[in-house]
Amino acid sequence: MTGKIGAGLVGEVMIPIRGGVEAFYAHPVDPRDEFGVGTIVVVVEYHPPRTVYVAQALA
Repeated sequence: MTGKIGAGLVGEVMIPIRGGVEAFYAHPVDPRDEFGVGTIVVVVEYHPPRTVYVAQALA
């Protein structure tokens, strides 16, 4: 996470793609969740062109 996400907030994640890294808008899969900057997440759903829904990765 490069930007905090939570209820009513749109964050940003950096995702490695095609040998580079690209930024995507991120929303939590569960709208009650909140993730801070630096949280490692997993992409659960992708909506073109630049939106993903994420959940916290298991540590």
